[in-house]
Amino acid sequence: MSQIVRREKTPISIPFPVRRLSVTEYHKMGESGIFGEDEHIELIDGVIREMSPKGTKHTSSVSNLTNLLPQLLAGKALIRVQDPIVLYDDTEPEPDVVVVKLRDDAYVEAHPRPNDVLLLIEVADTSLEYDKMVKLPRYATAGIPEVWIVNLVENIIEVYREPFVAFGMGRYRIRMEFVEGETITPQAFGDLKIAVDDVLV
Repeated sequence: MSQIVRREKTPISIPFPVRRLSVTEYHKMGESGIFGEDEHIELIDGVIREMSPKGTKHTSSVSNLTNLLPQLLAGKALIRVQDPIVLYDDTEPEPDVVVVKLRDDAYVEAHPRPNDVLLLIEVADTSLEYDKMVKLPRYATAGIPEVWIVNLVENIIEVYREPFVAFGMGRYRIRMEFVEGETITPQAFGDLKIAVDDVLV
C-alpha cells in the first residue's frame, strides 16, 4: 500500500523595496492632515515610527527639566520640549528636551539642525532600549555634541560626549554615569552645575 507523504510548505519570503520618506514629504503629510492630532510619531531613517506612551515618571522628569533649565539658561540658550530637530534629510526625531543656540527667528523659519544643538536630553523608561540602540547612534552620526539619557529604570543619568563615526555607525567616545547626590556640568556651559536629584523622580 502506497503512502502519500505531504510536505509542509515553506513560506516564501519575497524581498520588496521600502518607500522611505524625506523630511519634506513627512511635513507635507502632516500639513495635509494625514496624522491625527494626538498621534505621537517621529521620522527615523525615512520610516514613521510611533513613540512610546509617556508614563507618570517620564512626564514628571520632563517637567523637572522644563522648570529648571529655562531658569539656569535664560539669555544663553533656548529650550525646546518634545519638538522636532532635523538630523538629516530622512530623519526628524522629537527628543524630550533640546537646548539650542539663540537665533533671531527663534526657529520659526525652520526646525533646529545638529549644529544648532548644544545639549540633547532623552528621558527613558519603557523607551530605554530604543533610545540607546536606535536614536543614540543617529545622534552621534549627526554630530550632536552631548546627549543625556535620563535612565528611569536604573535611576541614573547617562552622559555621552565626543561623537564619532566608525564603520558607518555613530558612537560616543565618552560615556559617564551620574547618580543621586551628584551634579553634572554640561560641556557648553562650564559654569553650570545641575543636580541629578533635581532631574530624577
